[in-house]
Amino acid sequence: SIAVKAPELFLTWLGTYGSEKIILGADAKDRKIAVGGWTETSNKELIPFVKAYAKQGVRYVICTDIARDGMLEGPALDLYKEMMCEIEDINLIASGGISHMKDVERLKAIGCEGAIIGKAIYENRITLKELERFILN
Repeated sequence: SIAVKAPELFLTWLGTYGSEKIILGADAKDRKIAVGGWTETSNKELIPFVKAYAKQGVRYVICTDIARDGMLEGPALDLYKEMMCEIEDINLIASGGISHMKDVERLKAIGCEGAIIGKAIYENRITLKELERFILN
């Protein structure tokens, strides 16, 4: 929300702490940035929003596709591919929809830096042992 509502403050933090320590959260619903704990959708388009911050030095982005979060229907692979093609030099951490290890493998294959996995772990669809093996290979 800060990056949307107080961009100058976000950029101050980026300058003070550096691009290795600040991660831009880009939660989106229908490709529009959501704020306020996902209660509000802004008029800001996801890709131009992230691209503008990347030009200011942001290197790490967590992108949550709100429509998929907690639904276990698979991640937004097409959206993440498009983001990485359109925005140079970002390390994308995908969030939302991951339901099994194949999803994690697909995210790695398209170039995602990481993934946030929640419900799939809680429901034992993905085990910590599987994740450990994946990370170590």
